[in-house]
Amino acid sequence: QVQLVESGGGLVQDGASLRLSCAASGRSLDNIAMGWFRQAPGKEREFVASINRSGDRTYYADSVKGRFTISRDNAKNTMYLQMNNLKPEDTAVYYCAARITATGISVYYASRDYRYWGQGTQVTVSS
Repeated sequence: QVQLVESGGGLVQDGASLRLSCAASGRSLDNIAMGWFRQAPGKEREFVASINRSGDRTYYADSVKGRFTISRDNAKNTMYLQMNNLKPEDTAVYYCAARITATGISVYYASRDYRYWGQGTQVTVSS
């Protein structure tokens, strides 16, 4: 089992930055691939970014590429999402997700690929 807790959300203005954290517990992250998803009101959950278990491969949704950076610190059992130049359309509840993987290079971008989910943290960007 992996328990995930997100933090770092908040209310910011257009163009601001935020850093989200996802703290994991229950097992080591060494064999865990992770990702960030978000869900805006009235919309389906969508992929944001993902990272392989060692942290040297990442994948981003086109809507955040160049503005968001996903990273992880396995020694701290924590994943991060640095969000720069935030826009009102980034407003959503952000979720971290994790799955056990035997493949070191794999990154996953479909929500069905993930088994473990956090409760989410709200990010609101005002114009």
